[in-house]
Amino acid sequence: MGERRGRRQSARAGQTGHPEADPQTGTDRTTEGQQVSVTPETGSSKDATAVSEQLGRPARGIRSIAHRCVCGLPDVVETEPRLPDGTPFPTTYYVTCPRLASAIGTLEADGVMKEMTDRLAEDEELAARYRSAHEDYLRRREALGDDVPEIKGISAGGMPTRVKCLHVLVGHSLAAGPGVNPLGDEALAMLPDWGRRGPCV
Repeated sequence: MGERRGRRQSARAGQTGHPEADPQTGTDRTTEGQQVSVTPETGSSKDATAVSEQLGRPARGIRSIAHRCVCGLPDVVETEPRLPDGTPFPTTYYVTCPRLASAIGTLEADGVMKEMTDRLAEDEELAARYRSAHEDYLRRREALGDDVPEIKGISAGGMPTRVKCLHVLVGHSLAAGPGVNPLGDEALAMLPDWGRRGPCV
C-alpha cells in the first residue's frame, strides 16, 4: 500500500490548495483569492450548469462550492442535509468531477477500503483521529442550520468505525483541508492529478 501511495502522490504533486466556502454569505473563495457569488440552492448559474453536466443530471440541493479543481470547475459541492424533494441527504460533501470520482472508484476496486478498515481495528490512534473526523463532519452539517432528525448523529462514508465510501472521505478532506480526515487525506494522496488535462466538461 505504501508503494502505491507514493506513486500516486508523485502523480498529483501539482494539486495544491483548498478553497473556503462560507455558507453564511454564499461566497466561495478560490485558492487564488477570487470570489464567486453563489446562491444557497445552486451556486452561480455557471457552476450549477457545470455540476449538472458533471453529474449528467440537474444539480439539486447545492449549498455552496466546497472545493475547486485546478482547472477552476467545482469538484466537490456542499449539499443541503435535506434535498428539495424532502429526502434526507447525509453526504454533505459530494464529489462531482467525473475524473475524480473515477479515480476514487479505482482505489475502491483495488481494496483500499478494506485495508483502511482493518487498520482502524488495529491502530487506536488512527481510530481516534477517524472518530474526530466523524464529529467534524457532523459539526459542519449542523452549522448549515437545518435540523434533519432522520440523519442526526450519522455522518457518511462508514465513519466512525469503518470505511464504506472513499468518495465521501476524499470530499471531506478537500472541503475541510488537510489534517481533518486522516483516511480521506491518505486516499487523496494516492490519487493522480485529476485536473491536469483541463476541464472535465
